[in-house]
Amino acid sequence: MLKGLGGLGDMAKMMKTAQEMQTKMTEMQEDLANVTVTGESGAGLVKATATAKGVLTGLDIDPSIFNPDEKEVVEDLILAAIKDAQARAAAKSEEEMSKMTESLGLPKDMKLPF
Repeated sequence: MLKGLGGLGDMAKMMKTAQEMQTKMTEMQEDLANVTVTGESGAGLVKATATAKGVLTGLDIDPSIFNPDEKEVVEDLILAAIKDAQARAAAKSEEEMSKMTESLGLPKDMKLPF
């Protein structure tokens, strides 16, 4: 196509690759909003559900932990479950990003977006 124009052919190829990457990034971001992860604490007594983008969508608390004398323990368990869900969301997002960079022929550990 642009064979006789020297480096411009490579530039066109790079631009096309960049556009493909942007399209895949947008699709991946949309997909991550639909993927859910569950974090838990207290051996499953408290479970927090979040999207892979880190948005908290649900909280499940076993009624057995509701003791007025242990309010701080319950609060700590809730926070721990939320933090676990957020960590799992970040890991899932990183995993999906890694898959995308590999599919584009980029190094697996390359951080996107730039």
